[in-house]
Amino acid sequence: MTGDHQTLALLLFSAFIAVTLGITTWVSRNRHGSAEEFYAGGRLFSPMENGFAIAGDYMSAASFLGISGLIALYGYDGMLYSVGFLVAWLVVLLFVAELVRNCGRFTLADVIASRMRERPVRIASGTSSVTVSVLYLVAQMVGAGSLVALLLGGTSEAAQSWTVIGVGALMVIYVSFGGMRATTWIQIVKAVLLMAGAIAMTLLVLARFHGDVNQLLNTAAERSGHGKDFLAPGLRYGGDWTARLDFISLGLALVLGTAGLPHILSRFYTVPTARAARRSVVWSIGLIGSFYLMTIVLGFGAAAVLGTEEVRASNAAGNTAVPLLALDLGGGAGSTGGTVLFAVVAAVAFATILAVVAGITLASSASVAHDLYASLKRRHAKQRSEVAVARLAAAGIGAVAIALGLLARDLNVAFLVGLAFAVAASANLPVLLYSLFWRNFTTRGAVWSVYGGLIPAMLLVVLSPVVSGSPESLFPGVDFHLFPLQNPGVISIPLGFLAGWIGTVTSSEPPDDARHAETEVRALTGAGAV
Repeated sequence: MTGDHQTLALLLFSAFIAVTLGITTWVSRNRHGSAEEFYAGGRLFSPMENGFAIAGDYMSAASFLGISGLIALYGYDGMLYSVGFLVAWLVVLLFVAELVRNCGRFTLADVIASRMRERPVRIASGTSSVTVSVLYLVAQMVGAGSLVALLLGGTSEAAQSWTVIGVGALMVIYVSFGGMRATTWIQIVKAVLLMAGAIAMTLLVLARFHGDVNQLLNTAAERSGHGKDFLAPGLRYGGDWTARLDFISLGLALVLGTAGLPHILSRFYTVPTARAARRSVVWSIGLIGSFYLMTIVLGFGAAAVLGTEEVRASNAAGNTAVPLLALDLGGGAGSTGGTVLFAVVAAVAFATILAVVAGITLASSASVAHDLYASLKRRHAKQRSEVAVARLAAAGIGAVAIALGLLARDLNVAFLVGLAFAVAASANLPVLLYSLFWRNFTTRGAVWSVYGGLIPAMLLVVLSPVVSGSPESLFPGVDFHLFPLQNPGVISIPLGFLAGWIGTVTSSEPPDDARHAETEVRALTGAGAV
């Protein structure tokens, strides 16, 4: 990239960072340090504000950079991510949003512990939530590194590494000083910027092809090198039985994983009532649905305007397809329009990453402090000390995410998020649904359900081609993969449900009918909800 690109994009990066740090500073002056303020923003957000914040939390670097890149590389098969991410919200709307808001206070473990023995359930659920959050954070770190590598010409690994470290440091500052209130406003600002950028890019792509979608698709197929196969299923996932099973596994993880993501569940506690939580989801579905339709246009637009080979040459995983498309649509390298549009898109993508990592870090630090720390202290910890631990946890989680982000820099960010979804669907969703809907569910069933999904999912990822055995692996020089699929969901999700059932039916602990009845009434009516 030219110096103009670098200067303008860095100026826009700096402007967004300055605005978000200003929000954080303003919020930190007006907080009173309680757990409710830090974890839930005082529960003062409206459904529309929370809906925009949920959309800002969910429309991550994986959505903006990764999905568009996958569509540019693999056509029809890349669209599975867009469809899966959107359909998942129907599960959230129908089964989760209101019930979670009524039953919990700050974290997923609150919902489960309302009718179980608290300590083992909180430790299991907290461990799972932190694992999912770190996997999700790694994807955002990789996206940040790819973006700045493109901005600096793709030659400076040191710059890429320092970017990952810088993003990690900023997210710790946002969470430590601003808590949920600052994080929410950062996500609202980011959602508005991302939607505006996506709309502008989509209109420019359609204008390039005079509004003729058929011409856009045919041109994309021609320039992909795959012809009509680019527009048909099977280019990535249809080669053999392994690829087809991977396709099913990924689809399951995407559709079921959203309802188990800690940073999404925690957003339902920032509104005053369950009705407001449901209305938040309706707002977010409208925004997210529109956005994912636009990622399809952008992905095929990148293939049609740039060609698949140019996208792959810039970044093997396709993470830089949208910024390169912006450069071309604005007039090409060296043009004023290209420089401005590239810089704006790069800045929006960077804002996306910063906002999402702040939300995930807050959710994971809440799990560490509210679930793990408070359980190990046998619930004697005061609220203020718990918030202090959450701030320290944010720094620790940031350090882990930075290290893993540097290690996984060459993997597609949408794929990395798919792994986080698989773990969430395997470990968090079964125990959540059992707790809400199964009268006989017991503490042993809850603990077994979490670990019965979490351990197989992580183990299968370690033994998969993602980690070793192929040129695209984390460790390409070695081969210890035993599991043929890249996505573990098709095995680990049923195991999570099965482990919960076995743990319950073999438990000597009688189910607590009174506490179940209380939870059921609270979940369905909101009576007694915080």
